Order: sequence, then C-alpha cells, then structure tokens
Amino acid sequence: MKKEDIKVLANNLMFDLNDEEIEDISKEFDKLDKMLAFFDEIDTNNVKEMVYPFEDETSFLREDEVSNVLSQDDALKNAAKVISGHVVVPKVVK
Repeated sequence: MKKEDIKVLANNLMFDLNDEEIEDISKEFDKLDKMLAFFDEIDTNNVKEMVYPFEDETSFLREDEVSNVLSQDDALKNAAKVISGHVVVPKVVK
C-alpha cells in the first residue's frame, strides 16, 4: 500500500502517525498482500461449494420454544428513563 494512502486513512481515522509508523504499516500491508496473492493461485475449479462447513447434521440443536416471557411493563419497570416503550440511555458518541 502506498504511504500516501496510509496517511489519508490515518487522517480519516483521526490517527497521528509518524514516518516510522507509516513505514511499518506499509511493510505489513505488503506482507499481507503477498500472503493473500497465494489464494489466487489455488485451483478451485473442481471444488464443491459448501453452505455449511461440516458434513454432520446439526440435529442436536434444540427447537426454539418460547418460555418465561416478560411483559413490556415488567421489562421496563427498572429502567431509569423510558419514552414510548423504549429505554433511554445517555448519549455515548461525541
């Protein structure tokens, strides 16, 4: 990755990086790029597509059953502030 691109990304993410850090990140991206290029060399033409990574059935999973349901009033009764059936919390993002 170009050093200028790293500077732009760092600026967009509000990071202050010195030249040494930018150089290190650039080297790491180059290593990663070489590793990912390896996957392009793998022949997957005769590989069967998978939806689920395991051969075994997942019948051991239980069926979802509704139980112990709280009413909205019970769920909200300990909330400090509620508006229109929703818990109101302090703003956490600047």
